Amino acid sequence: METPPPCPECSSELTYEDESQFVCPECAHSWAITSDENDSDAASAVLDANGNPLAHGDTVILVKSLKVRGAQSDLKVGTKVKNVRLVSGDHNLDCKIDGFGAMKLKSAFVKKA
Repeated sequence: METPPPCPECSSELTYEDESQFVCPECAHSWAITSDENDSDAASAVLDANGNPLAHGDTVILVKSLKVRGAQSDLKVGTKVKNVRLVSGDHNLDCKIDGFGAMKLKSAFVKKA
């Protein structure tokens, strides 16, 4: 088993692998496992509503109001989402939205900020 790299934020050696990312238990920073070459390939494959390529850590804005099952309110047009992560699947953006928590979004409903 390969030793995970140290945390880029706090340089802790206690990092561990969690699915497709590395996590630091000391500062709670997480980053993608993929290499830089794979990141550029993944970024070119995921496009926003305007056709712009998205990358890990981008800030995006919703271009359509979205109903969220189980939530008391909807996500409104213009909601800013910071630090998105690219994932594979139908909902290809993984993010945390202030006031809602962790969400998976489709890149067709966002534009790059």
